[in-house]
Amino acid sequence: MAITRKQFLSGLAGGTVTLLVQGCGGGGSGTGTAGAGAGGGYNGMPNPVSACGAGAITNNHGHAVTIPAADLDATANRTYSIMGTATHDHSITLTPAQLAALKGGGTVVVSSTVTTAAGFGSHNHDVTVTCM
Repeated sequence: MAITRKQFLSGLAGGTVTLLVQGCGGGGSGTGTAGAGAGGGYNGMPNPVSACGAGAITNNHGHAVTIPAADLDATANRTYSIMGTATHDHSITLTPAQLAALKGGGTVVVSSTVTTAAGFGSHNHDVTVTCM
C-alpha cells in the first residue's frame, strides 16, 4: 500500500506529539492545568513560587514590597520594608504560618506600621501579599 506525503507528514506530526506527551512522565489522572482550586501545577502539585509581593496596598502612594521565595520556609517572623518609591517607610511582618500560606498559593493581608509623614500625616496601609 502506498502512502502519500501528506499522510506521512500527518502521521509523523501525530507521532511526535504522542512522544512528547508520553515523555512528560508521571502518568496519573491529573489534568496538568492550573486554575482556581485546581492545586496549581502538574498532577495537582503546586507550581514553584517565583515571586511574592504586594498585590494591593490600600491608599498607596508609592509603596511596594518583595518577599524572597527563600523566606517562605522561614521558621521565625520576617519583617519587610514597603518603602518602594514613597518618601517615607513602613514595614510589615509576616509570621511563619502566613509565609507557609503564601507558599501554598494563598493570599495574606497584613497592616503596616504607622508612620507620620509630611503631607500624609499619621497613617498605615493594609497590604495584600500574593505569590506567583
